[in-house]
Amino acid sequence: MGMGNVSFIKDFVIVGFPGLLPHYYGLVSVLLFFVYVFTLVGNAVFLALFVMSRSLQKPVYYCIINLAVCDVLFSTATLPKIISRYCFQDGTISFMGCFLQMFFVHYFGSVTARLLAVMAIDRYAAICFPLRYHSPLMMIIRAYPLPYCASNTIVHCCCDHIAITTLACTDREEYSYPAFIHAMIVLLGSLAVIVFSYCAFIVAVLRILSTQGRMKTFSTCSLIIIALFFLPRCFNYLSSNINIKFSTDLRLVIIMMYSLLPPMINPLIYCLRTDEVKKVLIRKLQRKK
Repeated sequence: MGMGNVSFIKDFVIVGFPGLLPHYYGLVSVLLFFVYVFTLVGNAVFLALFVMSRSLQKPVYYCIINLAVCDVLFSTATLPKIISRYCFQDGTISFMGCFLQMFFVHYFGSVTARLLAVMAIDRYAAICFPLRYHSPLMMIIRAYPLPYCASNTIVHCCCDHIAITTLACTDREEYSYPAFIHAMIVLLGSLAVIVFSYCAFIVAVLRILSTQGRMKTFSTCSLIIIALFFLPRCFNYLSSNINIKFSTDLRLVIIMMYSLLPPMINPLIYCLRTDEVKKVLIRKLQRKK
């Protein structure tokens, strides 16, 4: 299309849930604020314990530390703007700010997927060998120069790649499929590593003779978080690229579920269920008393 008399947009407006009635805005903003605070506090507790306790400064906890940092930064990149949208009716985000947010959303999502894969391998090695114990930036580079000259309304809770590129005044297929392939490689590649690691992990656990020993070992397993992180993400990317139609609000609920729940409950799954971390935390609390 000719671009001579076209005026390009200078900012975007994040809508959030399009079907949400206005009198629920305050409730949703409070709920999202609670999720954000819980995420910050939970991960900050583990980071503080790691810094203050020499017994936790081991290689086995380095992945968890990186995961905690990613969770905090991902939540900080996404939640304040959508909270502002519902609390202060301020959903406007600058053009450059939107693409920065898009980069952080996909970057930290990719890092988290790889960290979960590394942690699954670590768990497999710890159980089975106890004695030997198209990047996100390219997605942004390809999407940024597209002509955005139509609507500036983002029907999403943050600047997601799919939500942004659908607003471009051009055919998005040549941009969407490379991004889709990259997402599938990151998600399915990491998931394949995790599935292999956990299959080997389960086989090793079944060789443990005592039932109590099996239950204690299985208690370190985090399949719920892994399923919650990967399966809805894969479904979202697949449905967007093979034209599976369903409610926009339902799609956003699914996205918010896999984006916000793992950072919020990761401290409980990976930290407070670890005996060594619990002992350090109890010892610190007892000293304060």
